[in-house]
Amino acid sequence: MIVNFNNLGDNLLKQKIIEIFNIAQKETNTKNNISVNVTIVGKDKIRQLNNEFRKVDKVTDVLSFPLLENNELHSGEMLDENISTDVGDIVICKSRAIMQAKEYGHSVQREICFLALHGFLHVLGYDHIEKQDEIVMFNLQDKILKKAQVER
Repeated sequence: MIVNFNNLGDNLLKQKIIEIFNIAQKETNTKNNISVNVTIVGKDKIRQLNNEFRKVDKVTDVLSFPLLENNELHSGEMLDENISTDVGDIVICKSRAIMQAKEYGHSVQREICFLALHGFLHVLGYDHIEKQDEIVMFNLQDKILKKAQVER
């Protein structure tokens, strides 16, 4: 898996996110030859993106932009195993992550890891619109974070 980072200078945090994504990839039986982009932005940019793509004019913590349908991602119809397929983009609002870390009583690094994983699962086709889907996705998040030793 290739993870491209934009505006994230913390190398230890990058390595932890890659570890989390690798665990998520195994837990979801996602093919190995994928790439994903993770970008850290400010409040103005995430609000603009949220308004433009979701028609919600407010700051949010994370946005995901999947490039493949769930069935494409998990079927045998992906490109050659030797070619990496871009599965999407994850955009995280740093100031929102800082605020939420304080609110939940944990580190900013833990919050960014959680938001990155949450966004990654969305890119992989998971959602939490329906209650049953929410249970599946949130249980999976907890399992992956526990395996990565990212505690609450």
